[in-house]
Parts: sequence; C-alpha cells; structure tokens
Amino acid sequence: MKHSNKLIHETSPYLLQHAHNPVHWYPWGDEALTKAKEENKPILVSIGYAACHWCHVMERESFEDESTAKMMNENFINIKIDREERPDLDHIYMDAVQAMTGSGGWPLNVFLTPDTKPFFGGTYFPPQRAYNRPSWQETLLGVAQAFRERRHEIDAQAENLTQHLLQSNSFGIQKMGEDEIFTKEKTDEAFQNLMKSADKEWGGFGKAPKFPQTASILFLLRYSHTKNLGDLSEASLQQAILSLDKMIEGGIYDQVGGGFARYSTDTEWLAPHFEKMLYDNALLVSVLSEAYQLTKKERYKEVIEETMEFVQRELLHPAKAFYAALDADSEGVEGKFYVWGIEEVKNLLGNYAALFCEYYDITEKGNWEHTNILRVKKTVADFAAEKNIPATELKKIIKTGREKLLQKRNERIRPLLDDKIILGWNALMNTACSKAFTATGIEMYRQLAIDNIQFLLENFKGEKANEFHHTWKNDKAKYPAFLDDYAFLIQALIHLQEITADTKWLLQAKSITEFVMENFSEPDTGFFFYTPAGQADLIVRKKEVYDGAVPSGNSVMANNLHQLSILFDKKEWKQRCSDMTSSLGNAITRYPTSFGNWACLLQEIIAGTNEIALIGNNFSGLLTELLGEYIPHRVIMASHAANPGLPLLANKPMTKNPAIYLCRNYTCLNPVFSAKELMLLINKPPKH
Repeated sequence: MKHSNKLIHETSPYLLQHAHNPVHWYPWGDEALTKAKEENKPILVSIGYAACHWCHVMERESFEDESTAKMMNENFINIKIDREERPDLDHIYMDAVQAMTGSGGWPLNVFLTPDTKPFFGGTYFPPQRAYNRPSWQETLLGVAQAFRERRHEIDAQAENLTQHLLQSNSFGIQKMGEDEIFTKEKTDEAFQNLMKSADKEWGGFGKAPKFPQTASILFLLRYSHTKNLGDLSEASLQQAILSLDKMIEGGIYDQVGGGFARYSTDTEWLAPHFEKMLYDNALLVSVLSEAYQLTKKERYKEVIEETMEFVQRELLHPAKAFYAALDADSEGVEGKFYVWGIEEVKNLLGNYAALFCEYYDITEKGNWEHTNILRVKKTVADFAAEKNIPATELKKIIKTGREKLLQKRNERIRPLLDDKIILGWNALMNTACSKAFTATGIEMYRQLAIDNIQFLLENFKGEKANEFHHTWKNDKAKYPAFLDDYAFLIQALIHLQEITADTKWLLQAKSITEFVMENFSEPDTGFFFYTPAGQADLIVRKKEVYDGAVPSGNSVMANNLHQLSILFDKKEWKQRCSDMTSSLGNAITRYPTSFGNWACLLQEIIAGTNEIALIGNNFSGLLTELLGEYIPHRVIMASHAANPGLPLLANKPMTKNPAIYLCRNYTCLNPVFSAKELMLLINKPPKH
C-alpha cells in the first residue's frame, strides 16, 4: 500500500476502509485533539459508517485523491469517526450541521475550532460543483482562508452554535399536568396526526425517502386493538397492515434471502439503499410479531422466519452475538449483489422462469437502472387465480425459484460485512428473538435470546458492577456504553424473563436500571443524558428524546421504568415515567412520527397495564400458549409457586392445575385456567 495513516490500528471496518487514504486521518482521541491545539489548526471531522453508500462515493472522489488530500493535510487536523462507535459525537455534530444548513445525513463533514466547537459543515460535497453544492476543494480552501483571516468571527460563530446546542437540549419538554395528558382524547389526537402523514396508497408515512417507522406501525396496531375496532380503529389497522404488506412486497424486503434494507428511495418501496442494518431487522421482526399475533396473517409468520433465517445466516457471530450491518455496495456498485437480469433467471429456472419472472416483476428492460429488483405486485392468491393454478403449486414454484437464486447469489462477490458487535443493537435483536418466540412458539428463537444475552453480559461488562461497553470486536470491548445500550439491554432482560420465567433476568434489569439512574440522570427534568457522567471529550452532554430510526434511549427507559415499577412495586419509578411522558405530552400528540415509541407508552399509561401471573407446577405449555395471545399492554410472570419477594407472585395460593391471575394495581380477579379464559377477561368491556 502506498499510504497508511493512523486509522490502521483501529478495529472499525469503516475506519479501516480509510486507513490507506493519502489523507492523514486520525481517530478521535487525545493525539489529534492535542495536535490541533499545538498547531492552532482547525479540525475536520468526517463521520460515516461502513454500510453508507455516499460515504464510499466521497472517499473515492475526494479522500483517495492526492491533490485533495494534500490540501486537507496542510490546512486541517483530519479526524474520521465511525458514527456507530461514537454516536455521542455524531449526535452533537449532526445537530450542529442541521442548525447551520437545515439538513443532515452521512457522510457528515464538520469543521471545528481547535477546542472542538463546530463552526461550519455539511454532508456530501462533490469533487466539482454540482447539485447546487460547492466542490470539496473550494470548501476546504474557503474554510482554511476564513480560519486564518477572520478567526474572531469563526470563534464567535462556534460559541453561538455551542450555546444553541445546549439550549436545544430542552426542546419540546414542558411541565404539564398528568390529568391534561393522560386522557383517551390524547391517543385519538396522536392517531389523527399520525394519519395526516400516512401514505394511504403505498403504506408508511411521508414521502420518499421512506423509512420503516416501526414505532408508528406498532402504535396503530395497538390503537386498533384498544379501541376494539370502532370506526377510527379500522383505519388504524388498515394503515398498519398496508404499511407492512407494501414493505414485504417491495424491494426494501430481500425477496430472495429475507431481511430488510434500511430505507426506500421511492414511495413504492421498490428501490432501497441496499444496506441491511441489524437494528432495522430487529425492529421489523418485533412489529411483525405483534401484527401476526393480532391478525394471524400467515405471511407475517413466514417473513419473521425468513428474516430470522437471514440474520442467523449472515449476521451471526459463532459465539451467538450479532454483527452490525451489511454494505449497500459490492464491487464498488450499489445493489449489485441483489439485482438480477432476466436471462440469468431464465437459465437458472428453466420451465418455471416465465411464471417466476412475472410474479416478481422481472422484465427485459428492468424495473431499476436496466436491471431488476425482485418485488411482488399481486398476492399469491390473486396471482394464482389469474393464472388458473392452485396457490399451493405457485408457492412451491416461488420457493424453489428463490432457493435456486439464493444459491446462485452466494457465488457472487459479497457486500462488506461490518463485523462490529454493538451492545444496543444486539439487545434490540434479543428483544426481537423473544417477540418472535412469543408469536411463533419456535424454540430456537428463545434459545438464541438466552445464548445472546449471556454473551452480552459476559463480554461487554465494564470495571464497575452493572457498567458496560458499547462495542466489541476481536475479544475486546471498547467505549463506555451509551443510554441506548443500557435502555435496550434492560428492555431485552424484561422480555427474556417473560419467555423463560427465570427471575434472574428481571433482577439484573433492576440492577442495571439503578446504575443508569445514578450515572445518566439529569436532576432538573428527570430525563436521562445520552452519555454517562464524567466523560471529558464532549462539548455538550446531550439528551436525546426524539424517536428516530431506533427508539430514543429516553423513551425506552421511561417504558422500562413503567414495567419495572409494576414488577417491583416501585412507585417512585412509576412517577418518574409519568413525569417524563407528561412533560413531552404535547410534542408526542402533535408530532407522533417523531415520537412513535413515546406514543406507544402514552397509550399504555392511558389504557392501563394488564398484570398477569401464572402459578403452578408444569406451567410451561400454558405459558407458551399465553405468550402467543395478543396482549400489547402487559407484564407477565410465571412461577411454580408463590414468591413473596416479587409483588405479582406474592400471596398466590397453589391450585391443582397451573392458574392464571389477571390483576390491575395488584388487585387480582379469580384465577382462570386457560389462555382463552384469560382473553375473555381482558377483552370484557368495562362496566359503566
């Protein structure tokens, strides 16, 4: 290799991709930050991630170019950051660029003063002026000149921007009375505002680019269920199902190998950016599990199984941890691994090719850039009826065809695997395993959740009890864990207790929650900071309250506090959850697409939580049956005998057969002995 820079000693695949650029890249750390101060040079921070298409484009065009690199090396201290390793830094500098330009994305390129305060930035810069954007070289020269000649202006701009970042930490948070927020009308209002942005033809929310927005779909499923199918709720269930169906039929879903891409570039879910992220697949498996429990639609179960197969085939470390992502590009071309020409399919499938191609919209001219992304335009039933063949026969042809294509595709050059193991994303996938088990009863998913959590608890632990790291690779855990990591881990442990009836997971969830409250709390508001106390390399300590591609750590922690407050009878935790939710109440109901997970929590607080205890010998069959039912707002505990140490399991008499108790605020109805009887109790309309 002609060049090597300081990234050569890193483990992140994204940083290693840039280790041989002629740019003198540094990782974020003391060496680079000290050098910037000593040489009084501005810092260029460039943030991306391994599966990011435009990050690769900018690397090819600019960071591999000798003359551009010379300009960067002479004028700046250049730092590369993998946003998945350091989401804390990404949040701060993304907010800064959004405040300056009105938009954000990756690659994120931001210029800082030597004391790490941002003063200018943007996302992708082309090598020549294009798309109404200045060229990268023009930008570099302009910033370097301004830093030399107008330093006082730059320092003032950086100071103002840093103050803005500090103030924006409280956006949307206002003290509200609980009686104003926790009313049935508030969930109706959130539903109506959500439906304003719903795409009623193609599913999903908003216009292209379209993201899965799983929390919004979850909200609609639960809304339709709690409303007991009134007029409003029919619309909510339709929109939830339409969104899932259109994604499953589209190119955002890998029709050949299972699993979902990160988002679609068009309204119809046809053309994704082809990167596949662990967290998207985890969240989609979770929402599909609830959709299957509610609708019993067989296709949802198939897609859960296909996606879980994909995750285990392509994202599973031998020690049962999950890798972060698969790249969008292979051989330098976006999507090349996933698309098909009609001749290739004909050669593979012979007699069945015509039927297969028509079903999956594979044509001579192609449906995307002269090639074909497989997608489904008609259901199996409709297509089979149209072709006058039995649906079972069509399914067999499709299955055989997909298997042959997958086999052939495995001979292609694969997209890069980002083999970092991230604590929070693993925990999300762990919850997905638990939820997939509850929906399908497939034992392998329960075992995978147990194996994975044991790996996480063992390999990510920090110096102190209940302290964890954020990433793991090559037997080494790095970086202090962030709020998301802890919140998702606690959530996974709560779910794991439900499907295993092993209370050790619950006790661990409680201990980790106590650690988070001690190290992440913001005393003034009751919310949690994104980073633990005492971290020295950040200009602001941010709070994240928006639900984005993944739910915010704060919304998940509020949810955890709600559940754990019931399971351990901790009234102060319940109060803290209520305070957090009510102080965001207006923002949640007005902007539900930005607060989807909060909206689900608001809904549960208003509807109330079913407390379910299962007591008696040989309860495991009944527990599996119970878990299969759709009860979105609930906590479940099962035990062979009463347990005085856990409020829900205390004072329950033994009966000949395992008994199910339905309680609210620890006041329990008479026991029932089957899941069916329990559902009759839960769905009984309240007495007026």
